[in-house]
Amino acid sequence: MLASLRRRLGVRLRSALAAAVVVAIASLLAGTVLLVTARSILLDNISTAAGDRATQIAAGLKAGSDLTTLMRPTARDRTVVQVLDGSGRIEAASDALAGESVISTLRPAPGDRATQRARLPGPYEDPFWIVAQGVTTPSGDRIVLVAESLDIIDDGVGAMAVALLVGLPLLTLTVGGATFLFVGRTLRPVEAMRRQAATITSRNLHERLPVPAADDEIAALASTMNTMLDRIEASSAAQRRFVGDASHELRSPLATVQANADLLDAAGLPEPSARSVGRIRAESTRMARLVEDLLLLARADNDELAVRRQDVDLDDLVYTERERVAELHPGVTVRATVEPVRVLGDPDALLRVVRNLMENAARHAASTVMVSAGRRDGAAEIVVGNDGPPIPSADRERIFDRFVRLDDSRSRAGGGTGLGLSIARDIVGAHGGTLTVDDLASGAAMRVRLPFNESSAPEPYGPAHERS
Repeated sequence: MLASLRRRLGVRLRSALAAAVVVAIASLLAGTVLLVTARSILLDNISTAAGDRATQIAAGLKAGSDLTTLMRPTARDRTVVQVLDGSGRIEAASDALAGESVISTLRPAPGDRATQRARLPGPYEDPFWIVAQGVTTPSGDRIVLVAESLDIIDDGVGAMAVALLVGLPLLTLTVGGATFLFVGRTLRPVEAMRRQAATITSRNLHERLPVPAADDEIAALASTMNTMLDRIEASSAAQRRFVGDASHELRSPLATVQANADLLDAAGLPEPSARSVGRIRAESTRMARLVEDLLLLARADNDELAVRRQDVDLDDLVYTERERVAELHPGVTVRATVEPVRVLGDPDALLRVVRNLMENAARHAASTVMVSAGRRDGAAEIVVGNDGPPIPSADRERIFDRFVRLDDSRSRAGGGTGLGLSIARDIVGAHGGTLTVDDLASGAAMRVRLPFNESSAPEPYGPAHERS
């Protein structure tokens, strides 16, 4: 599940989320440390201020100063003072504590100091920091109680907490958005490389991936992949040259074998020898066809599949091959439904397409081969089918691969080389058309669609007609 989620999120979003989570955690930890530190500093300041005030009043009492002067309010209106006599009774107090009880039970000895945190009697809701200091005066021992409000700590820490609560989401979103943007800009060269790589096939191995101008890891990756493509192109070219050269070199000895087989066949040999000569002729013919197919595929792989451009009547090609299949497969009925249709292309190559499709259909037909030619949806179309076994949906693209034969009736025993459909698709593709398999529940049908040549379309000479 986690792997599936990672695939859906993508690198950009995962990077942005990771950066946002890291920043959020780091900010939360830093904010916690800041709050604790700020609270400690503020408490220390308040304790220092209260202690200084207590020291000031104690010094005044020791010097015999007037209590009224000593109790005068300071700039800090949240600081209150009480002076107790030796018995703990209130001798003097700030105006804010008039009529209130003693604010603390601390009773340090003269010269000593004690502190505590407590709430004051009266209208005060916030806690106070209380400093108690004992002092000896000309009139006897006294206790000075100074209380400093802690509301500044709560206010300060609260303000910082609000700032963190507001700023942390904004900071997280900002970092996540910036990371998403910058990672996207960083990955642009990778996306350009991906798009280019998606267009590279065995037909255009000369293409290369774009190399970014920056001398970074992505540029190194692009250079490495281009080097790999160089090696693949060189290997593929060597293989194609080998196939082409070997096929070309095999033509002469095959022609010699066929010529000698013809001579032996005409020599009136005994029956066993004549059967052997017949098998030699059949196999040499099959091998010659295979060699021709390999040569054609080698030219197609090298983009040397030249396509002549002239008017071609597809209906004539269908009728020609219909007669040929009827002669070679006397047990198969060929039904043709044809209307005049003309395209611009190579007549020999298109004849080979029709021949390969009809021979394939005849080899696998139970009793009937159906072929039609005409115009449909703005394109010229040829459909070749039979009443044989259907082609499984999983194999409807695989059958166009080279040397592919399906099981059962679609086997090597049928006489095919496994190259006919691949060659037919290459030729149709070179003409700008498509060759596909129809989705049929029974039987099989191949559909060829070619660009229609409107400028040279023949005049219709009647409705489509059927021959069988």
